[in-house]
Amino acid sequence: MIEIFSHLGIPESELRFGASRSSGPGGQNVNKVNTRVTLVFDIEASETLSDEEKSRLRLRLANRISREGLLQVSSQAYRTQAANRQAAVEKFAALLRKALTVHPPRKKRPMSQTAKRRRLDAKRRRSERKILRGKIDWE
Repeated sequence: MIEIFSHLGIPESELRFGASRSSGPGGQNVNKVNTRVTLVFDIEASETLSDEEKSRLRLRLANRISREGLLQVSSQAYRTQAANRQAAVEKFAALLRKALTVHPPRKKRPMSQTAKRRRLDAKRRRSERKILRGKIDWE
């Protein structure tokens, strides 16, 4: 079970792993050992996630999800398949954690008098500086 939040975990049975040749470190091994690990998660087929969570993932991770609804996460940072698998799982959990976090809506607050005065003073100084950059009439 991959823990996303204390109340939400994704079972490893919903994940598929694939291995391929890595372009990362490995010396002579790099051409003959499949150390890059790709984790594939089918969002639509997931029984763990609610419909609301699925739609939030589709919205926030749209650029990472394929047309088939598959989320892919790869790792090739390490020289062993096991280490890359663990790194891919950690990346996946962090990605889901960030995408599923609900932020409260921003409340508009009135601008304080001090902040307004500071903004207008900065604007006036900027204007004066630009006027000084203008052409000088020597006559």
